[in-house]
Amino acid sequence: MGVLNVTPDSFSDGGLWLDVDDAVAHAREMAAEGAAIVDVGGESTRPGAESVPEAEELERVVPVVERVATDGGPRVSIDTRKVAVAEAAIQAGARIVNDVSAFRSDPAMAGLVASSGATCCLMHMLGDDPRTMQADPRYDDVVSEVKAFLEQRLAFAVGEGVPEEHVWLDPGIGFGKTIDHNLELIRRLDEIVALGRPVVIGTSRKTFIGRLTGRPERERAAGTVAANVIAYERGASIFRVHDVVEAVDSLKVAAATVGQWTTSPSA
Repeated sequence: MGVLNVTPDSFSDGGLWLDVDDAVAHAREMAAEGAAIVDVGGESTRPGAESVPEAEELERVVPVVERVATDGGPRVSIDTRKVAVAEAAIQAGARIVNDVSAFRSDPAMAGLVASSGATCCLMHMLGDDPRTMQADPRYDDVVSEVKAFLEQRLAFAVGEGVPEEHVWLDPGIGFGKTIDHNLELIRRLDEIVALGRPVVIGTSRKTFIGRLTGRPERERAAGTVAANVIAYERGASIFRVHDVVEAVDSLKVAAATVGQWTTSPSA
């Protein structure tokens, strides 16, 4: 899942893809590099980020979704907490709704996903506001609590008519977690995988990797690769990344090593 933030303030690539033509070109580039999904977002959810008015978010994402979805390439995901934005993106061709609030910001999102037939990704975030999620996050057992939350949100989605097979789960690396919380979630990711739904992992360029490596945002591809390969070994199946080539190549090698490579690459 290649990240395409059409925002001025995302933590790693804010401001790079505000022009529609540039955004579409980057989506095509990521698809050529091996991204099966392009995740388009018009509102930053980095810690401390301010919310974006609905009209502005629509203006940012809909033209990009529409053009990328008609390319005949990757599936398009819309990264939003707003029902109106998700609905417009689905009408423009998006097939996945990536909601970092797990349908808490607007419970009507579940009905939209159910009626449209879209797939959804439900993510754990401590609290319900990205502006405050990193204010002293605490858990008794981060993995057990995240698992229980995702199980509850999965049940809510299914209860609202979303087929269980249309739900992906994301433990929300960096969304109200310390470095130790993030590492524990990756270390014990198999416990989240045990819920029986595909697990999305989003470690790309995140702060905990920077603190572990001392690297700035755009030099964290190697750290991201390490986190993703370990997450893959523990059962993650969808990887949200900025650096597609590095992610694809490392996961190909990881898959071959554990005997899950399904093609026959030449030596």
